[in-house]
Amino acid sequence: MKCAEAGNMSNGRFSHLLRGVWLLWLWQAVFVAGTGSKLWEVPTGSFTSSSNHSESLQWEQDCQYRHLQDRVRITADIPPRLDGTWVSTRCEVRPGPEFLTRSYTFHPSRHFQALQHYYTDSSCEDPTYSLIIRGKLRLRQASWITRGGTEAEHHLSKVGIVVHSLAAKQRLASRQPPTCVGLTLGRVALGKPYELYNTRAGRGCLAALGFSMMEMGLIRVETQHHSHGGKVQELLLGDIHTDWTQRTQYRPTGYQQPLQNTMHHIHPCPVCALVYRSSEQRPPVLPRRPAAPLSLAARWVSQRCETRPNVLFLTREFSFNPDQHAWEGVYRHYSDPACSQPTFTLRASGHYAQGNPSAKVSGATEFVFKVTQVRVTAVEEPTAKLLNGTGPESVVGQEAGRSGWSRT
Repeated sequence: MKCAEAGNMSNGRFSHLLRGVWLLWLWQAVFVAGTGSKLWEVPTGSFTSSSNHSESLQWEQDCQYRHLQDRVRITADIPPRLDGTWVSTRCEVRPGPEFLTRSYTFHPSRHFQALQHYYTDSSCEDPTYSLIIRGKLRLRQASWITRGGTEAEHHLSKVGIVVHSLAAKQRLASRQPPTCVGLTLGRVALGKPYELYNTRAGRGCLAALGFSMMEMGLIRVETQHHSHGGKVQELLLGDIHTDWTQRTQYRPTGYQQPLQNTMHHIHPCPVCALVYRSSEQRPPVLPRRPAAPLSLAARWVSQRCETRPNVLFLTREFSFNPDQHAWEGVYRHYSDPACSQPTFTLRASGHYAQGNPSAKVSGATEFVFKVTQVRVTAVEEPTAKLLNGTGPESVVGQEAGRSGWSRT
């Protein structure tokens, strides 16, 4: 028995329910071309109308859905167990853009130490400055917004900086507002620690530098249990607001790239070892990776169940036809953070054109994507009923202007 679909819905009734739901950020997407042991043992648009499709959805009880390939059993503890050190597994990218690696250590006393290294490039080869952050974390209750997450409060006790280049020193000094009394970044000595904040001073200067630890407001720890008996533990912290000025007030509802536990990680993980052994005065320099040719001709799928802002749990699958400049994306939505309870699927298709090299992200290329068709498939009866009471305009309107980028 087939799941009923609503195709090319150009008129009608998608106006309220899915506001902010559809993650079709490919409208003006940017792509980047490229490619349980102890850590120290690791080697170093618009719709077109069609009268041939129904605008009503029915739900069929025997609907089948395809889940993640080769999945392992995943568990999550609430409240999460944080004791230990958690590190980046790759060069991370934040809105701005910012390029960084992270190493966070949590102690049984609830104190934590966070080490963040920032770079000029998306390969994390050229460090600019490092931040050393100390504070205390208090876990609160299970999040009532993001299912599977835990809310927390953090209190900073000290923030220091080590600047690694003259250009970074000048850039940071230019951000410093006149109200930062006693904080003179222009006098910072390269390679020497400099205190930005302590409990006796205010945080105004930190905000001006774009610093925030609001990511600590939402926490989830996942354990992957593999069939061979090993396990991998990942720490997911809250997402970062895309608007620099909103970072200090933003309460996250999604997650960043996860950090891995240094005792239970994917083996081998050379980047993990480099980040773990780093310090604020010796930032990790990640090994150069050979540039892969820019080619979208393949099938691209999510590596994990994704949690996005606005309480979205989904997996994504893309395929491209370079000869026809055509693309198709499948967004499978779920009601839980393990992507085990499907609700509906969005299947979008259209055309794309390659643009210029990105001026902001080195090695990236800009693409413009056009949506010509969207199909919605309900996997459960309540979702089908809700979808039938809405229309497509708000879904596309919310997400058509979004931008994003990913490394392949």
